[in-house]
Amino acid sequence: MNSVEVSFPGLGISINVSPIAISIGNFNIYWYGILIAAGMVLCGVLAIRQSKRNNFPDSLVYDVLLCGIPSAIIGARLYYVACEWGYYSQDLRRIFDTRSGGLAVYGGVIGAFLGVFIMCKIRKIPFTSIADYCVIYIPLGQAIGRWGNFFNQEAFGTTTTLPWGMTSTTVQSYLASHCPTLVSTMPVHPTFLYESIADLAIFFLLIYVRKNSKIAFETACTYFATYGFVRFFLEGLRTDSLYIGSTGIRTSQALSLVLVVASLIYIAIAHLKRIDRVPFPARLYEEGTKKQVNG
Repeated sequence: MNSVEVSFPGLGISINVSPIAISIGNFNIYWYGILIAAGMVLCGVLAIRQSKRNNFPDSLVYDVLLCGIPSAIIGARLYYVACEWGYYSQDLRRIFDTRSGGLAVYGGVIGAFLGVFIMCKIRKIPFTSIADYCVIYIPLGQAIGRWGNFFNQEAFGTTTTLPWGMTSTTVQSYLASHCPTLVSTMPVHPTFLYESIADLAIFFLLIYVRKNSKIAFETACTYFATYGFVRFFLEGLRTDSLYIGSTGIRTSQALSLVLVVASLIYIAIAHLKRIDRVPFPARLYEEGTKKQVNG
């Protein structure tokens, strides 16, 4: 199943991995998709299980998932296509060929936020409560999903002499064809692993912030500030970055910097002006849902 040997020479570890988890005839199911789906399911289950103790209606979690997941997928694809428009504009059918790859994390996050925001506006639900409750699960999903990059042998960094450096025939082939200034036989930074560990740490930090903060969007802004900080530096290591046109500026680095600065400024202003989170009318929501069902 197109398996490759992935080795960590400094650690004396070698394992065989394949991007394909299951093959049914000519149809392949990839680890990347399985891990993303697993991350979504775990996040949904945790959000439901923790809803009551956070005075959040579990029925609304389902609504957020039904609205946020499709919006995230569309946003992730559109973001990537926009950054690689020169390629996709040559054949618009390529836009719909998602099995060939092409999803961007930032696009997914933006898409999910936008989709849920529109839902809140239509249903007249306070967005602050939903954003601050649900945002903590995003980095957990990212931490799991990043392992799909490991199975695909992608999203790695530049060469390194650190003991946990990784290499494989896929990595070497990519470096030889895309990074002529690097020694293709050298191990590379497993940046997917760095981000997975960082995302998990952000998840636990956000649990603390959500529990102790009553400031509107502080939990959400903490996510954008911390993830933006991590992504800014990891993006500088990666060899597959998307760029803003022909400027040489990495798109995710620029966006990360904007998000970090904007989030920190907002948190400071929100504390000074005491912009409190709008309490969520859980009882009213449940009553409204029952009326819609019975109506």
